[in-house]
This record gives sequence, C-alpha cells and structure tokens, in this order.
Amino acid sequence: MAAVWQQVLAVDARYNAYRTPTFPQFRTQYIRRRSQLLRENAKAGHPPALRRQYLRLRGQLLGQRYGPLSEPGSARAYSNSIDFEDDPRALGARGHRRSVSRGSYQLQAQMNRAVYEDRPPGSVVPTSAAEASRAMAGDTSLSENYAFAGMYHVFDQHVDEAVPRVRFANDDRHRLACCSLDGSISLCQLVPAPPTVLRVLRGHTRGVSDFAWSLSNDILVSTSLDATMRIWASEDGRCIREIPDPDSAELLCCTFQPVNNNLTVVGNAKHNVHVMNISTGKKVKGGSSKLTGRVLALSFDAPGRLLWAGDDRGSVFSFLFDMATGKLTKAKRLVVHEGSPVTSISARSWVSREARDPSLLINACLNKLLLYRVVDNEGTLQLKRSFPIEQSSHPVRSIFCPLMSFRQGACVVTGSEDMCVHFFDVERAAKAAVNKLQGHSAPVLDVSFNCDESLLASSDASGMVIVWRREQK
Repeated sequence: MAAVWQQVLAVDARYNAYRTPTFPQFRTQYIRRRSQLLRENAKAGHPPALRRQYLRLRGQLLGQRYGPLSEPGSARAYSNSIDFEDDPRALGARGHRRSVSRGSYQLQAQMNRAVYEDRPPGSVVPTSAAEASRAMAGDTSLSENYAFAGMYHVFDQHVDEAVPRVRFANDDRHRLACCSLDGSISLCQLVPAPPTVLRVLRGHTRGVSDFAWSLSNDILVSTSLDATMRIWASEDGRCIREIPDPDSAELLCCTFQPVNNNLTVVGNAKHNVHVMNISTGKKVKGGSSKLTGRVLALSFDAPGRLLWAGDDRGSVFSFLFDMATGKLTKAKRLVVHEGSPVTSISARSWVSREARDPSLLINACLNKLLLYRVVDNEGTLQLKRSFPIEQSSHPVRSIFCPLMSFRQGACVVTGSEDMCVHFFDVERAAKAAVNKLQGHSAPVLDVSFNCDESLLASSDASGMVIVWRREQK
C-alpha cells in the first residue's frame, strides 16, 4: 500500500486544477512543494491512525470546498484507502458507492512528476511512478513513448463475430473485457502468465453492442440488440438484473454517469436516449430525449454535468444533466456531416498543458478522426483539427491516451478500416502520425489503454482482440 503522504498528495493533485486556474505554472509548484513538505513530515513518525484520520478529513474538506470530482480512468489505487464511508454523498441508492473519492489520471500525472522531481538523492521511485514521471518530464520523445510494437497476447474466443468494444478495467493494468456480436462478454486476465479468459458472461440472446465498467469495477452494464440491458457482477459473472428497453428497441450504446454509478445512460434504435436507474430497473423521470437518428455513441464530461450523444444521421447533441434528479435538458446540436453515422464520442477535460480547453474526439464515417474544442458550459463544439483514417461504414472508435503529458504534444489513438491502429499527436501542426500498428486482418473497431499505458488492446470486425506491449527502454 502506498505511504499515507503519497495518498494525501494524490488527493491534493486531484483538486489542483481548481487552484489558480489562470496560473498553471503555480499549480505545478504547489504540488512539488506539497510533496516535499509531506515527505519531510512523514519522517516525524506520527501514529498511522492519526495520519489516516488526517487523510480522511482533508479529503472531505477538499470535497466540500470544490465539490465531488470524477474522471473515467480515475486514480482509484491511491484513493481506495481514504475512508469516505461516513460521508452520505459517497453512497447512492441501495448503498452503491459513488465516485467522490476518486481522482483523475490527468492530475495524478502532476503528482507523479512532483514525486519524481522532488525525490531525495539516491532514493528509489516506484516503477510505475518513475515511468510515468520520465514521460511527463520529457525524457523521451512522443514517438518513443508510444512505440507499441510487440504483441503481448491475442485473444480469439470471439472469432465468429465482431468485437465492437474492448475495455480495460478502471485503474487496472491487467483486467480486460470485450463484448461480441455473438451475444457474450469475456472477462480476461493478463497477469500472471499466460493470459487467460477468466469467464464468459452469457445471457443476451442477440449481439452485445456495448458495455461499461463501473468505477469500482465491481459491476458491468451491457446493452444488446435483444432490446435489453444487463447488470453483471464482475467477481463471479452473475447476472444481477435484466432491464428491458423502455421502447422495446435494440440498445446500441451505454455509459455510466461518472459521479453516480446507479445511473446509466443508454441509446437505442428508436432514436431515444434514456437515463436508467440500475438499482430499481426503472427509467428516470425526465431522463429521456429523442435524437434525429439511431443513437450510436454517448459520452459524459468528467464532472457528469454534460452528456453528448451521436446518431446515425450525423448529428451530435449535448444535454445538461441534472445531478440531483437525472433529468436531461437538450442544449446544443452539431451536424458533423449529414448522413454520416457518429460511431464514437470521447470527452476529455484537457488534452495537454498547452491545450487547456475541454475536448471531444469524434469518429463519424468521414475517413477522418475529428477533434473538437468544447467552448461553453452547454457543450457547444468548435472543430480544432482532423486526422486521416479509413472509416466509411464500420463503427470505429477512438480514445484519448489516459496519462497527461508535461512535454510537448498529446496523443489520441483510433481504429481504422485499413486494419491498422493509428496514433496521432493532436498538438503537432504537421506529420501528426506518431505510430501505426499492423496485425489485424479486419477493420479495427475499438482500442483501449490500461491505466499506465504499458498495454494497448484493439479489437476488430472478425472477432480478434490483440493486446500490444509498449517497447521497453
């Protein structure tokens, strides 16, 4: 378990983006100085119980000052030992844990860099922090940091049908899940060797279109062409609940509300978005809205106050999400390209130190990957740039790389119908392509990083899942 002072630093790093927002260089100095003081104070040898109490109280005070924060792929490993059980805000309906105790990897990067730069001479930094810190400090180039070349493992348990979605568990290096149009979901473990399929979740009678891990990784939600969503226990693969779509339509996508995991948003083939309470199995009152086409993609911003939904007519809608009731209010609509299905939306609160604006990454069957800037609190989008890929008909997805960069540049990764995985630097004016992975024999539909970017998983239309390993330096 990490030292308590490192856990305190993780909590501070989580809220650091809200300190002096117009002076980002001060925030870095603050975290470095905070790291130094906490490390020196740790030598005083205070009783462990007293230090844990300080950690809990500081976390609660920061939460009251800045409000609960969350980000997909949050730093759960640092915050699990923080006791928020006494805080009623930390529990949703039926006691399901909300994510108020979770920081983000974007801010953890600041912490890692502070730990690395302020370490005493001759001290040893834990491997994961050291690797991240070297990358943050710019010791290697962007191309070197994303030099994924070797195949770590190939999973072929779904070779009869396409695998539209593959996802690593949150804050986890070695747990992976993928869903298939054969109607099943596979839970895989990459370590210890050899990698294995732990269990296969069966129950849907038609293809599984999408799934999502809860932030605590204890449950998964899946949507299917059989017009149902299912709630699964990841520990034993048990189906906890089956919920029919309110419109009896094919369900095409889903996402957890990032602050309250009792709420899941689904999109269906009858053009509707629904907010569902997974504890009750009921649709939330006021939590439905109609789009212009079949709903193919969903994504929340980090605080969970904005939701974007994309349809097969080429439109992206933004919704204001009422945190107290789950009600949706339609805000803005952007026509990306009339008639070009929007197959993927990925939101990120900031891309790099040089690109501080919230951003949206969109695939839309245009033979381009599109990067948008979010310009206001209603989710209005402004095109920043595009990257060439092959996508004209398949539901290709893309992601932001999870670790934030303190050097020049920041990367995104996407599938493509040319059977390759493409890496692009969103801040590079020319020659944005950073890397291209070849190995699939069908269009690449989805990509997913593990929490420290040491492994990348990709899935294709033939059902193959490849786990790529970053080159060791």
